[in-house]
Amino acid sequence: MSTLSDLVHAQGLSSDAEVDWLHMLVGDAQLLADLAFADIVLWIPTPDEGFIAVAHYRPSSAATLFYRDFVGQAIKPQWRKQVTDAFESGKIIDSSAPDWYEETPTRVRAVPVIRRLTSSGSENAPTPIAVLTRHTNLGEARTPSRQELTFNDCANDLFQMIATGDFPDLSAPTGPRRGAPRASDGLIRLDVEGITTFASPNALSAFNRMGFAEELEGESLAEVTTQILPSKQDIDESLPLVVTGRAPWRTDIEARGVTVSLRAIPLRHNGERVGAIVLCRDVSELRHQERELITKDATIREIHHRVKNNLQTVASLLRIQARRTHSDGAREALTQAMRRVAAIAVVHDTLSEGLNQQVDFDDVFDRVLMLIAEVASSHNTTVHPKKTGAFGVLPSEYATPLALALTELVTNAVEHGLAGREGEVEIVAERTDEGLSVLVRDNGYGLPEGKVGSGLGTQIVRTLIQGELGGTIDWHTVTGSGTEVTIEMPFRYIETS
Repeated sequence: MSTLSDLVHAQGLSSDAEVDWLHMLVGDAQLLADLAFADIVLWIPTPDEGFIAVAHYRPSSAATLFYRDFVGQAIKPQWRKQVTDAFESGKIIDSSAPDWYEETPTRVRAVPVIRRLTSSGSENAPTPIAVLTRHTNLGEARTPSRQELTFNDCANDLFQMIATGDFPDLSAPTGPRRGAPRASDGLIRLDVEGITTFASPNALSAFNRMGFAEELEGESLAEVTTQILPSKQDIDESLPLVVTGRAPWRTDIEARGVTVSLRAIPLRHNGERVGAIVLCRDVSELRHQERELITKDATIREIHHRVKNNLQTVASLLRIQARRTHSDGAREALTQAMRRVAAIAVVHDTLSEGLNQQVDFDDVFDRVLMLIAEVASSHNTTVHPKKTGAFGVLPSEYATPLALALTELVTNAVEHGLAGREGEVEIVAERTDEGLSVLVRDNGYGLPEGKVGSGLGTQIVRTLIQGELGGTIDWHTVTGSGTEVTIEMPFRYIETS
């Protein structure tokens, strides 16, 4: 299914600012559908003077009228004139008679979508950018409850604000919607003074769990909140503006181990604030889970930090032992072991800095190359490393063996290919959706035939690439012209991002 942006840009009629406005509106389309107990469809004009649906939301508070999604479809003939009139006049147009859809009587309201130009001013775009339609089922005849009547009044207020550019609000923060309160979670209606005129049963229950035992209606929500909050608790500075309905913000309040998320939607008429809707949701379990995840993330980072420190300690001990040994062979073996441990420590150091187990391997490899400089200096070699392409982000399961394998390959190029001379080591990384290809090339002496694969480092590389990463490795050497090593690693075993 095409996204809203794709559908809008395909018509070639909307600017980026208009698309952003439509995204903000669609972000609250589910709220509109729940409050209106109706299907909500958003239409944008097409070059042939028609309309195409770019969003469709069904109510969670009532049965849907439309079992098939309208997104991407042209407007039906019976709605075209009404939607066109609303778009051209810039006014809300209600159907004059019941509209029949598959033998079900419905009432249709067409609301022009007006875009506010700035968050601080009241100037609107000269013409509507879209039309929103509400489709209400008239087939279920029953006496509406007080809650349903209040929800419908709130929906009508928001529809009026959409038609005057007051909703959505440009000053509202664009934070994550995870855990955002919905109409069914709890709704409080405030007047212009912040007095509660209606509180849904779920809203009242949420405040009862925090210790407020009375009725909310007729009470100042700001005073009620002040009563239930512990005196020593740090208060979010946005809380007073939210509980009085003066700003379109979100905040959490916590009392007696219960956390309730509040979202205020100021209601305006002709630009003047006339009240507010406050949505509330008990998010105690959600916040508890978030705190547990934060704790686990911190624990994992600390583990990686300690592993890195321990590995660096081991590397230091190996370096000290290498300096004190009198055997050249033992010194070389200890130095190589030290370098391998240090390469693994670099990966754990990177993991200790982030919140997930993904590694920016380009950063890791740049730090690994610094270890190679020490190898070059000990062999009277001047190396010019050159890296092209990008490794990208890899999971830690890939990063550790790959870092160790590349350390071995570049070290071999310096020790054997460029020993005692000046030369270049080039690393070429090419990443696709299917896998990663790495080429390590030097312009040194080249290895004689029969020497490839005989050393410990080569055996380590084979084990890491073929055994742990499920990849392939190929050496190609021409005596006097350098050595090329090609690594191919598929991504089918480990999910990458």
